[in-house]
Amino acid sequence: MPRTGVWNMSNSTARRLSLGAQGFADPPPKSTVDRRHLRRVMKRLRVIQLDSVPVIIRTQYLPFHSRLGPYDTTLFDDVAYRSGHWFEAWSHEASLLPVETEPLFRWAKQRAKDGQTWKGLADLAAKNPRYVEAVLQEVNERGAVLSKDLSDVPQNMSPINKAASTEKHAGWWNRSDAKNALDWLFRIGELGVRRVGNFEKQYVPFSSLIPTDVLVQPTPEPSDAIRELTRQSVQALGVGTVSDISDYFRLPVTAVRRSLDELADGGDIVAAVVEGWDKPAFADPAARVPQKISATTVLSPFDPVVWNRDRAQRLFNFEYKLEIYTPKAKRRWGYYVLPVLDGDRIVGRIDAKTHRAERRLEVIAMYLESGGGREAAASVRAAIADLANLVEAESVSYVEAHPVDD
Repeated sequence: MPRTGVWNMSNSTARRLSLGAQGFADPPPKSTVDRRHLRRVMKRLRVIQLDSVPVIIRTQYLPFHSRLGPYDTTLFDDVAYRSGHWFEAWSHEASLLPVETEPLFRWAKQRAKDGQTWKGLADLAAKNPRYVEAVLQEVNERGAVLSKDLSDVPQNMSPINKAASTEKHAGWWNRSDAKNALDWLFRIGELGVRRVGNFEKQYVPFSSLIPTDVLVQPTPEPSDAIRELTRQSVQALGVGTVSDISDYFRLPVTAVRRSLDELADGGDIVAAVVEGWDKPAFADPAARVPQKISATTVLSPFDPVVWNRDRAQRLFNFEYKLEIYTPKAKRRWGYYVLPVLDGDRIVGRIDAKTHRAERRLEVIAMYLESGGGREAAASVRAAIADLANLVEAESVSYVEAHPVDD
């Protein structure tokens, strides 16, 4: 029976509730991982963040590995970009989402069309609409286009981008008008994206990505769509604060507060008080709290379990920062550091790199969290071996010989 009233829970309960909601208590596959397993994980998570950094393996492959074990990553690419089950959209950053949820994100596309997106994109659309329309027409006519392959496209900087080039972070804006036009059309829902080659964006007519039965569905009112996405966020998290819940799909906080009140009134969620949390929380009243979490695995820096660093601190007492953009001399842990989950605890972290030509996983450093001992060290090594299997490394090398104590 679903819970009613306020749910008072320990931090341990909150951890297991959250990990269970994220699929870590699901039974492991009894056979080779196939597309059904990947779709099951997506059904749990509802959104997968994308990132292009391939130091170990691109982040989008890791959440499935963490919940299912090593698998053929070409299967992910097939489901993500060729099966018609998922589509790419701007949600929790660049993300993959189930196609059936597309109507719930139309409000965000309309906001982008109204100018509530990156200023450079909106400025180009406002100042040069005929050019943007020409780009859209070409993609529709050709069916699939890389930005570099658009015909008769001026590759010089537009006046907008020239002005931006004097700003502190000019590098990102030094892009062609074609790239900005394509990104604008993607943001407003006129074009869709498939990933090809070396994670390149191939722009296609949006209607070619989404099944017709989804496209013809009525567009929900923004308040209804945000309320449903709020409900899904609570289900995916198990329990969370307002900021946790709004962050899941990057929803407007004010609208999420209103949605939470409405969902609570209807019994779809319940208020929660979590030990050690200084802010009110909300939980899925139908969620099951697993007695035990058996996973021993690395986590992506963008796994929903840890992508909200404040939440990771509250749930796991785990201080985490990705230091890619931190100067090397100032890094505390390393360039691309993965947390190691063991049961319902994060017991360590590794800084690693995959050398694909050599089929070697290099472990630059390993660290245990405070209080870790032999058992935690063994878990970290087990997670490294599991990761090596995923990236098809035939050997594992260490820059320092086992910097965690045995």
